[in-house]
Amino acid sequence: MPSESASLSESVPEPPPHDPVDQLYRELELKIREYRPKDDLTALEKAFRFARKYHEGQMRDSGEPYMLHPVMVAHILADMRMDIVAMEAGLLHDVVEDTSVTVEQVRKEFGEEVARCVDGLTKLTKLDFSSAEDRQAESFRKMMLAMVEDIRVIMVKLADRIHNMRTLGYLDPERRERIARETIEIYAPIAHRLGMGKVRGELEDLAFQHLEPDAYREILEAIESRRHSNQEFLNEIKQAVESELRREGIPARIDGRVKRPYSVFQKLRRQKITVDQVYDLMALRIITDSVKNCYAGLGVIHNKWRPIPGRIKDFISIPRPNLYQSLHTSVVGPHGQTFEVQIRTEEMHRIAEEGIAAHWKYKEGRKGPAADDQRIAWLRHLVEWQRDVQDPAEFMSTLKVDLYPEEVYTFTPRGKVIVLPRDATPIDFAYAIHSDVGQTCVGAKVNGRIVPLRSPLRNGDVVEIMTQPGHEPSKDWLAFVKTSRARNKIKHVINASERIKAIEIGQKYLEKEARRLGVALGKATKGDLEEVASSYGYSKMEDLYAALGYGKFSARQVLVKIAPDAVKDESPEPKPGASVAGEPAVAGVTQPASMPGRPRDGDAVIKVRGMDDLLVYRAKCCNPIRGEAIVGYVTRGKGVAVHSKMCPNVQSLMYDVERKIEVEWARAAEDAFPVRIVIHTDDRPGMLNQLTSVLSDENTNIRSLEAKTEHDQDGGVVEMTVDVRDKKQLEKLVSAMRRISGVRDVERLFN
Repeated sequence: MPSESASLSESVPEPPPHDPVDQLYRELELKIREYRPKDDLTALEKAFRFARKYHEGQMRDSGEPYMLHPVMVAHILADMRMDIVAMEAGLLHDVVEDTSVTVEQVRKEFGEEVARCVDGLTKLTKLDFSSAEDRQAESFRKMMLAMVEDIRVIMVKLADRIHNMRTLGYLDPERRERIARETIEIYAPIAHRLGMGKVRGELEDLAFQHLEPDAYREILEAIESRRHSNQEFLNEIKQAVESELRREGIPARIDGRVKRPYSVFQKLRRQKITVDQVYDLMALRIITDSVKNCYAGLGVIHNKWRPIPGRIKDFISIPRPNLYQSLHTSVVGPHGQTFEVQIRTEEMHRIAEEGIAAHWKYKEGRKGPAADDQRIAWLRHLVEWQRDVQDPAEFMSTLKVDLYPEEVYTFTPRGKVIVLPRDATPIDFAYAIHSDVGQTCVGAKVNGRIVPLRSPLRNGDVVEIMTQPGHEPSKDWLAFVKTSRARNKIKHVINASERIKAIEIGQKYLEKEARRLGVALGKATKGDLEEVASSYGYSKMEDLYAALGYGKFSARQVLVKIAPDAVKDESPEPKPGASVAGEPAVAGVTQPASMPGRPRDGDAVIKVRGMDDLLVYRAKCCNPIRGEAIVGYVTRGKGVAVHSKMCPNVQSLMYDVERKIEVEWARAAEDAFPVRIVIHTDDRPGMLNQLTSVLSDENTNIRSLEAKTEHDQDGGVVEMTVDVRDKKQLEKLVSAMRRISGVRDVERLFN
């Protein structure tokens, strides 16, 4: 029987003249020959023809032949100067997911390396998952594991994402928003962690364009309106710097740039300022020949113009974790304008732009970065820490925290640098040193002074951790730790201790209820009990005891399954904490919130999925509104608390997956939900009137309103509580407010 490859040339007819896909592939070959003149491209053409055969007849949403997409992905990889294996994977990256081809077929035709990359890039679409979120989380987990083995997996994925983002306009609004959000929350941060500044910048700007179209347009217009004057200013500064450097004998080439739209947007949101107050809107980049001349160049700049205090950053002596190196300073120019200057060597510039991709370009014969490369080390640690995270939603949220760009450089008393996310605490610092230091931490000194453990750390802080043998982490720590390493270690200890308590409570609760109803629990065999546990989705009886202890089920529900003839549904069940027939109450037993046959209390607009007899209420800390993604948390004795998934308290509460429960919006209603929002504005007459007009137009009730002036920032703050019907109405209000001239930011507040 002829092999697939042998029959390929017969089954794929020669392309017609002027075929755009074939033309694009020929251009790809020419591009590769420029930087890999000696490589044999036979395997690459075979991959192209193979992919073309199986994608035949498929079309993109734009109406173009689907095959244009894989070829464009390979083009982007060629621009990154990747190797042939990566480009073969680029051409084949969708064949397993979107056609009848199997990973085994790819392995047989193209070898182990290509197959491993393609498998790592294939989403888990054919397995059964309870929700799209679970499928997405497990697909990311699979991709992360594949990245550890071969970093080319993520290089192909980033190229795939870049091309998808460039053509995102052809999709419907809902898919556009989902893909853009995933890009800005996952893929752009991955590119940042790999040091790929150019890729990160493009992904962020493309996603921003679709997620915040009004803000994107506004910032673009502000940049465009200043383009001519900015260009003149940069040319003037550039000539002055060239002259000064020449005088000092420092060789350099100088580029000017204007800050990217998304970077400007982040700064405006974070600092609540206007575009005029962005110090580094304009930047000059000085690229010289040596580290010595970088520092000499910094001296020249500071000698010529006055530096802005606190704006000098030395990433050469302390590189960022993604190996980015540069000197940054902000200075006041000749006409009072502020601008940033970045100074680096050619090698540093290449690493800053291309990051990890630079290895393929300059180190032939090596399959990417060395195993100990710092940019890969974070990934190995990430996969190691995430291995024990079972809950898909928790995996996604901790993944986003881990991908967050590090901001804070702290030191041990001996001078070792510990890099942490912004607003990290001494607890995060302790766990970054060692798990045992974190578990036994009882206090911390920052710069020689004792501080609370929730204090945010700042750049340059020297941190000393005080420990006490036998001490265990507190549940309260989960409310303020920032790193997933610390969070997961704390959860592990608390979860183990809580579970032991819950098993004991659940077992006593079941035995007490069995005695009350006259069920001989001792006569049930181990097999019978395990069968009942299995009917609730648990493999062991201990797991069911724990669920009973947490209040997920009532004891009667379980006893009906163990002895259906002995237990009647209509028998009233007492509160588990109350005494029965003179027996003492079981301390700590959870009270089932409501029983079958009695009116349901609580929040009627939300219900527990698949159950009607549990008390449900909206958590006061976030007051979730209809249309928001929500999550339920079983509380002891109070029923199910429902939080918005965006609630800052969710992470600290969900330390135990067993207490999480699926909830959903129960019915359409005209219920109004109170929401607190804060608006940061310019301080000018008529602003309050314009804001309240927006609410009036939407027929929205204002419950409370407070306005004040912020003299230090030359602006105003308006805080209000308004009634909204659902998430869509809230988004409409926020969007309308942001369009008002002089509004800097609008945020929803959680209690």
